[in-house]
Amino acid sequence: MIRAIAWREWRALFLSPLAFIILGVAQVILARLFLGHVNLFLMIQGRLTTLPNAPGLTSLVAAPLLGNTGVLLLLITPLATMRLIADERHNKTLTLLYSSPVSLTELVLGKYLGILGFYALIILMSLAMPLSLLIGGRLDWGTFACGVLGLVLLASSLAAIGLFMSSLTRYPAVAAMGTFGVVFFLWIVDYAGHGRGAGGAIVAYLSIVNHYEPFLRGLFDTSNVAYYVVLTATCLLFSVRRLEADRLATR
Repeated sequence: MIRAIAWREWRALFLSPLAFIILGVAQVILARLFLGHVNLFLMIQGRLTTLPNAPGLTSLVAAPLLGNTGVLLLLITPLATMRLIADERHNKTLTLLYSSPVSLTELVLGKYLGILGFYALIILMSLAMPLSLLIGGRLDWGTFACGVLGLVLLASSLAAIGLFMSSLTRYPAVAAMGTFGVVFFLWIVDYAGHGRGAGGAIVAYLSIVNHYEPFLRGLFDTSNVAYYVVLTATCLLFSVRRLEADRLATR
């Protein structure tokens, strides 16, 4: 059932022009940024040859592009996830799902995997650009793989946040604004933690971007992986609990 719900959700995304608009705009923005990174690398390539342990294509082109993709996903998430559950509640089809033989956990996981499949498409499209550098250059596969892993973990947590916010309301626009507020808070909270001692370190730990940057540098840290896993699992669990409370209230 989870697979069927995920396929239905993924298919529903492409029945509206929103998915195509998001994909098109994302590709145009990332292509422009990619060309900018490549142009910068070509401008300083001569000076890099005189430096010991100089950064290469991975550090100057591929990693920044992965960082740009992460930021773009932050901005896309409110639009991509706002209808996941809010639309079901608004159209009064959620009650039908409550009475179906599908468990709430299967419902949440199906919708989550559906939107995650959409994010996977965006990620794959963005990876095609740095991989094209193999035609005339080389990549540091360890650093590149670490950056891709971080991007996947970031996308997973963003999808879970958007799903949870969509489960709280019947209005997709409200879900989008709520998701943007939460994501924006987790984005900028790192700045509030600078120079504030132990308390500031705790605040900075909440930053969703702060845990992504080490992956872009090729640094694999289990604490950063745990952060995304816990954040994703918590949002999914809260989504299930919210639907359980809603189902009890409708009886």
